Amino acid sequence: MASVDVTVAEHAFVEEKQSAGCCNGKGPGYATPLEAMSGPRESLIYVTCVYSGTGREKPDYLATVDVDPKSPTYSKVIHRLPMPNLGDELHHSGWNACSSCHGDASADRRFLVLPSLLSGRIYVIDTKKDPRAPSLHKVVEPEDIVMKTGLAYPHTSHCLASGDIMVSCLGDKDGNAEGNGFLLLDSEFNVKGRWEKPGHSPSFGYDYWYQPRHKTMISSSWGAPFAFTQGFNLQHVSDGLYGRHLYVYSWPDGELKQTLDLGNTGLIPLEIRFLHDPSKDTGYVGCALTSNMVRFLKNPDGSWIHEVAISVKPLKVENWILPEMPGLITDFLISLDDRFLYFVNWLHGDIRQYNIEDPKNPVLTGQVWAGGLVRKGSPVLAVAEDGTTYQVDVPEIQGKQLRGGPQMIQLSLDGKRLYVTNSLFSVWDRQFYPQLMDKGSHMLQIDVDTEKGGLKINPNFFVDFESEPDGPSLAHEMRYPGGDCTSDIWV
Repeated sequence: MASVDVTVAEHAFVEEKQSAGCCNGKGPGYATPLEAMSGPRESLIYVTCVYSGTGREKPDYLATVDVDPKSPTYSKVIHRLPMPNLGDELHHSGWNACSSCHGDASADRRFLVLPSLLSGRIYVIDTKKDPRAPSLHKVVEPEDIVMKTGLAYPHTSHCLASGDIMVSCLGDKDGNAEGNGFLLLDSEFNVKGRWEKPGHSPSFGYDYWYQPRHKTMISSSWGAPFAFTQGFNLQHVSDGLYGRHLYVYSWPDGELKQTLDLGNTGLIPLEIRFLHDPSKDTGYVGCALTSNMVRFLKNPDGSWIHEVAISVKPLKVENWILPEMPGLITDFLISLDDRFLYFVNWLHGDIRQYNIEDPKNPVLTGQVWAGGLVRKGSPVLAVAEDGTTYQVDVPEIQGKQLRGGPQMIQLSLDGKRLYVTNSLFSVWDRQFYPQLMDKGSHMLQIDVDTEKGGLKINPNFFVDFESEPDGPSLAHEMRYPGGDCTSDIWV
């Protein structure tokens, strides 16, 4: 391995502008989460689309989807920006500036940051010249990242109030989890170094969220890249190659203060979110394998604790690889007013809405089935407590049978529309939903009742990635040009 530049040892300090700023000038985003709820209705959405792992020798691309119901191209892909390389596996995305920079009038939400999970490249996309047809601005090459930081497998990107961009990385170039940490890019997308102090890297990496008023960042843990890139193997969990911890850091100085062991109720904690209200000291993490939503909160003494807030029981099944099937919570989000939490069960196939006005006691208020392995017509049967078998009804949309299971979700600013894609990660898609390799993904829109609660699939919206010009593709994360409830953090 190339020698690691001195920038790793010299901890890249982040200067916060949080206090200075929220009242001076007007930068990107919104002053508060509640103000964001009154923002304009979305008309475009950017979707990362993948050919890596499908057997099609085509580059991954960023799709622009028209989500304006008054538009003649509503519910259609109106532009595709192919990446200049093969084998990237575009995955998550973030902005160069968001509501954390709202007080900085010089900041501009212009560039969408696209980390490539497998190749290690980070693409920077200019969305301002033409929001309907974004263009490539810059490529941060993996060799530069590895040389200066030792990091690889980039995942979650967030902008910081300092103007820097921070990207969680899941391992070293050889796929070892021990090499993971947090990459810092400056405002020109040059590699600055690692964010965390030397010796303070977590055992596993994945997602993270920061809450500056509590001077805390918490990160989650997927697994060792050399394990998860082979597909899911339950033995790898027993071998300690997957995570079950949360890592509590001081913000912004990058010191690992506490490690929370979630135990057997918190295996493979993935997406993590604080409540949007920056004064709140609580949040949730979705634990995929055990299918629990775990709440974390701060003690009066400043330490952090956790508890299971929602538990999805595994289904007893027939004709599957195991006698019990977890829901597999792979994504969740929180509405901007902190009233509702939404999550998906990728294997079971349902999307759920919970009222979390009492964060300790979430109440199920909505549920809709949008795919899954126990749908009618599937070879897999669910077994009821009395021993009878059953399957669930999944509607057809515009004459099309829904494929795979609901995976990534994105909520409109006003909380009334939930967008859903169905690809998790190409290797895992092939393992659990091989039909996606032949048919590709689709994208749905769910109408949300924000008063009484409830979810209903909109029959007028269906984006079918089976019919893409270069063949069926896998659709993953979604972003609005003006920011959303999973990209923006308030300081």
